[in-house]
Amino acid sequence: MRILVTGFEPFGGDPENASREAVLRLASHAAAGDEVVTGVLPVAFATAPLALRALVDAHAPDAVLAVGEAGGRAVVTPERHGRNRMDARIPDERGDQPRGAAIDDGAPARPATLDVDLLVAAIREAGVPAEASEDAGGFVCNRIAVEVAGLGVPAAFVHVPAVRSSGVAGVGAETDAVGGAATALTIDDLATALAACVRAAASEVAAR
Repeated sequence: MRILVTGFEPFGGDPENASREAVLRLASHAAAGDEVVTGVLPVAFATAPLALRALVDAHAPDAVLAVGEAGGRAVVTPERHGRNRMDARIPDERGDQPRGAAIDDGAPARPATLDVDLLVAAIREAGVPAEASEDAGGFVCNRIAVEVAGLGVPAAFVHVPAVRSSGVAGVGAETDAVGGAATALTIDDLATALAACVRAAASEVAAR
């Protein structure tokens, strides 16, 4: 079972991005038998979907977990759906700043194609607090949440708190939050949560 897991590169002057750091540590937390391939996406409306699709084409995964950081959240939050909107309080790394724009002329919400409740349960069972989210924001994370919903393979988007090795996240967290929410989680905790998501996704796909 091959699972593709992606994070985002640092953005907005921050030296780290919690999603990338957690994904890079995932190999040491993943269970034996799970083939995990990883990638890092740019924080850009135009190029992040293309980069994701290229990774899917290159690796032909059985499932995809896309991960982004949420500056205003304290627990891990798998997203039930992406919303057909782009509403950027700040420009992305290419300088694009769509406000109140639809992504396409399709449905207003694009549900995850992995069972989000199973992901939440798996994260909690691994000892990391988690809850499902109904809103992936309006920035590039949400754009990728929409993209994974249409990949044609089981997929979901997972937000993690904007944990840093030191200090707190500044302006530029993908959810447009200013500053970080109080959280006791570490980057290793986030990697543990993602490993639990990988196992849950693999089990779900195998059972289909």
